[in-house]
Amino acid sequence: MIRVENLHRHFGGFRAVDGASLEIAKGSITGLVGPNGAGKTTLFNVIAGALPPTSGKVFMDGEDITGLPPHELFHKGLLRTFQIAHEFSSMSCRENLMMVPGGQSGETLWNAWFGRGRIAQEEAALLKKADEVLDFLTISHLKDEKAGNLSGGQKKLLELGRTMMVDAKIVFLDEVGAGVNRTLLNTIGDAILRLNQERGYTFCMIEHDMDFIGRLCDPVIVMAEGKKLAEGTIAHIKANNEVIEAYLGTGLKNKGAA
Repeated sequence: MIRVENLHRHFGGFRAVDGASLEIAKGSITGLVGPNGAGKTTLFNVIAGALPPTSGKVFMDGEDITGLPPHELFHKGLLRTFQIAHEFSSMSCRENLMMVPGGQSGETLWNAWFGRGRIAQEEAALLKKADEVLDFLTISHLKDEKAGNLSGGQKKLLELGRTMMVDAKIVFLDEVGAGVNRTLLNTIGDAILRLNQERGYTFCMIEHDMDFIGRLCDPVIVMAEGKKLAEGTIAHIKANNEVIEAYLGTGLKNKGAA
């Protein structure tokens, strides 16, 4: 679904992404791991249109999407979440979800004056869908709670729910487990698996929790120094000496040999 070819993103003399080439298969949950400064988030930002590449290409379903802005990629079904959730804190969870779809009739002044019936129909459909999403994510009890009052893990679930309000094809998750307690992390993991298996979502996720990665992801791609270092199953990655030295540390290697 996504193909990245010899991608570079430089900041002055610093090469955050330095010739990365990789593929994300349709229907997969692909993990992206690596040490801090490996270029993972910068790679996400370039793919998702937040940053232009210095050079290289990005393709989605064979189409060159290099450098397209986020709103165009959104309409193509490419979405991303952030390490720090971006919610509308003063709005309820339900309202946060209802805000997501673009092109709503109520966005134009003409329709606000003369198309109130159509607006009401759209809002009723959006409300129904939002409630279905909240139920799917097991947070329907929070539908009227202000999003700013949610815990970190609940905000991550809400952000995942926002991707369900449109026809997402691929979702890039940036450290969805960061700062989330184990119970909520399991809930998030269950939701990702269900979206993948029941609704055909493709995911690529940056994550440092290797147990979480191991539960969800196949394959796992390791980045180091701005490029792909290795790719394979979690077992293959954990047994790879280059990965152990670059990312996991010699302690795991010694533990495995003991």
